[in-house]
Amino acid sequence: MSAIDDRHIADAPWLKTPALKAVFAALNGAGEEVRVVGGAVRNALLGVPVHDVDLATTATPEEVVRRAGAAGLKSVPTGIAHGTVTLVSAGTPFEVTSLREDVETNGRHAVVRFGRDWARDAARRDFTLNALYADAEGRLYDPVGGLPDLLARRVRFIGDPGMRIREDHLRILRLFRFHAAYGNGPVDGPALLACVRQREGLDRLSRERVRAEMLKLVVAVGAPATLVEMSDAGLLGRILGGVADLPGFARLAALETALGLAPVAVRRLGGLAVRITEDAERLRDRLRLSNAEQARLLALTGAPMVSPDMPDGVARQVLYGVGAEVFLDRLLIAAARGGGDPAPLARMAADWQPPDCPITAGRLMAQGLKPGPMLGATLARARADWVSAGFPAEPDDIDRIIRATLTPAGEPGRADERDA
Repeated sequence: MSAIDDRHIADAPWLKTPALKAVFAALNGAGEEVRVVGGAVRNALLGVPVHDVDLATTATPEEVVRRAGAAGLKSVPTGIAHGTVTLVSAGTPFEVTSLREDVETNGRHAVVRFGRDWARDAARRDFTLNALYADAEGRLYDPVGGLPDLLARRVRFIGDPGMRIREDHLRILRLFRFHAAYGNGPVDGPALLACVRQREGLDRLSRERVRAEMLKLVVAVGAPATLVEMSDAGLLGRILGGVADLPGFARLAALETALGLAPVAVRRLGGLAVRITEDAERLRDRLRLSNAEQARLLALTGAPMVSPDMPDGVARQVLYGVGAEVFLDRLLIAAARGGGDPAPLARMAADWQPPDCPITAGRLMAQGLKPGPMLGATLARARADWVSAGFPAEPDDIDRIIRATLTPAGEPGRADERDA
């Protein structure tokens, strides 16, 4: 296999870092070779950010560890049984995996043997655009025709799609996730057919793995169209366990883009599939969401409701009560489903600094209240009245709110004090 001479990534900044150069220096030579593989090469060719640099090598895991130690690099056996060692160079981790061939697969866990054949290593990967390699000088190697697919924005399985999926059913979700991120046009026909035929395999995947793929998928640039294809193929409902709001999801994504907001995975998941509390609870169980993710989904179903046309004063009261994150989530999803321009209230959520409440327990105790449940309840009422009054800052206004709160309901003066 020869290098592709007309395309290279030699000028990629990450390829020139001292940390990566040190790894190349440690592992190259004396009959062994190491190359960058997968996402870093793919993203560099597309001109999109590179976050992680993974490497493949002809050396065995034991030889990788030995050479790393000789070069003063830390090695961590993160997946040594399957050939992966993480090397830490100048504080940066690099996953280094020995060339492999599958001996046996059972839908997830493969029995592998290590080899020295780059083409066979490429043949066991999932998609052609993920089987591109680059050496230390930035020369590209393409053993499975991934470069034409990448340039055409075509996500295609290596070899037989059905066989690739039988090796690991998570590749069904990975197909749609990668298509949403890198694809153009409809999902590859043979790949889609293979996914439909083996859809029962989705039920056997761990919920944590499904969660990870779905949270990446929903924030991808092509997520709206890709989710429609998943739904039409009968796959999306199988994952979510409920009805997806595909038009609302598409409008939510468009609103985020129009407002210059980065997509938020949990917000988008809520826009796609959460209308009532039971929806959030179902997704928690089906996707094994974290406590924080679940709380954010549940907050979408709570009161008070937010809408783009609500008065500024009311919006500030809601914003003060629920916080900017929940307010913006509710606002954008409400606009996506019901229409209206969320921009003014979105700017308010970003710019408004809620004032500190001047009504404290100490001020109420100065009026004769003793520590205990009554003090807590009275403080909560007084602060709620302060919010309803529009967050007044004048001392006279604060005193009136405190006096009104301390006046028992129905006694003379309470209404007068509130109306003053």
